[in-house]
Amino acid sequence: MSTFTTRDGTEIFFDDWGSGQPIIFSHGWPLSADAFEDQMFFFAQRGYRVIAHDRRGHGRSSRPLQGNDMDTYADDLAALVQHLGITGAIHVGHSTGGGEVARYIGRHGTSRVAGAVLIGAVPPLMLKTAANPLGLPIEAFDAIRAGVQADRSQFFMDLTTPFYGYNRPGAKVSQGVRDSFWRQAMMAGMPACHYCIKAFSETDLSEDLKRFNVPTLILHGDDDQIVPIQASAALSSQIVQGSTLTVYPGGDHGLCTTRKDHVNHDLWTFVTGKIDAQSAP
Repeated sequence: MSTFTTRDGTEIFFDDWGSGQPIIFSHGWPLSADAFEDQMFFFAQRGYRVIAHDRRGHGRSSRPLQGNDMDTYADDLAALVQHLGITGAIHVGHSTGGGEVARYIGRHGTSRVAGAVLIGAVPPLMLKTAANPLGLPIEAFDAIRAGVQADRSQFFMDLTTPFYGYNRPGAKVSQGVRDSFWRQAMMAGMPACHYCIKAFSETDLSEDLKRFNVPTLILHGDDDQIVPIQASAALSSQIVQGSTLTVYPGGDHGLCTTRKDHVNHDLWTFVTGKIDAQSAP
């Protein structure tokens, strides 16, 4: 099992498959690197090096009480990049992972970055404030915290319904997908399950987005019930100069699973068209 240790002694697990130009994936809360397995396998088969880590407190990484904040998540990502000697990487972040990518670029710049992709991502700010009226009220995040502490096992199983749009008419529900989400979520420690809620909801990433100076693709479903598009991708695409926004009509939050073929196609088009031109698969 591949791991490295951060400065504060946290052990971070990561997958590292293949060779070629590196693509680094940052997963959402409360999941793990496994959430990107469809994208990683797709690109590994096509000549790319794919890397995904379990964020501290999640998956197979250790579960410290400290460091469950966006600054530390970004620094852990930077430590992974340095540990592996990565340059010219394309960073792909889903949900909270999109916030991690944004803060990574904001804190560490783009000298090792070739491109960025934000999928159903939380930037610029999820919380409703006077300056961010389209955000969600603090009560929505307090309810998540309460649900995690009351019965996180049941809470996570219930969360799969809006996460994958399984409550929409005509939705094809996969119990296997729900079970996989629950399995990944239950591998996370309680500190990360609780404190990461504040990290993904209250961290203002607007200034970080202004530091993006590499090709950037933003993918979002217009029926995302977890990270509503008008308060996230619609704003991020205006802040990141030259970015491309692709909206999935009727798309849910779990696009990397429910619409994996479409996502893989859009990622491939972006990567090969703007980052590393080569023949299509």
